[in-house]
Amino acid sequence: MTGLDALWLPILVSAVIVFVASSIIHMGPFWHRGDYPKVPDQDRLQDALRPFALPPGDYLVPRAGNMKEMRTPEFMEKLTKGPVVLLTVFPKGPFSMGRNLAQWFVYLLIVSLFTAYITGRALSPGTDYPHVFQIAGATAFVGYSLALIQQSIWYRRAWTLTLKVLIDGFIYGLLAAGTFGWLWPH
Repeated sequence: MTGLDALWLPILVSAVIVFVASSIIHMGPFWHRGDYPKVPDQDRLQDALRPFALPPGDYLVPRAGNMKEMRTPEFMEKLTKGPVVLLTVFPKGPFSMGRNLAQWFVYLLIVSLFTAYITGRALSPGTDYPHVFQIAGATAFVGYSLALIQQSIWYRRAWTLTLKVLIDGFIYGLLAAGTFGWLWPH
């Protein structure tokens, strides 16, 4: 068993390395450029939505008030006529990446902390690189990726997009695993 106090360096360094890698993946000409295609006639769609002054949040259209209403012919007709929409509304104005990047880094630190906790409970100081890599990599991959599958199951996110983020998580997991193996206390 290895205490978290001995793992502060791999926690911090793996979060920094994954932060840099994710920045390269998402800003470079890689597989995320076409994740969200442009809506045809987006100006008209925005003009149609603007009068509703929707506050930021997630919306489902149509949405029944209860289970009984979901079974009514009127609600079924709304579903059939469509469109059926899951809509996320962001605050108005230009995107400010600073807050998002800060939250992303905190998330990376949390995944690294749990990776350290689980790997530290399983392995003692002096464990060889391949064993540290195995436990840390599997744990980090789970932290970065598996919950994202729910978006495709429940919210119809394109499976191709989910596959891309799983590949991202696999890369992040490998980087975290390598960092923990490299910096594991002896």
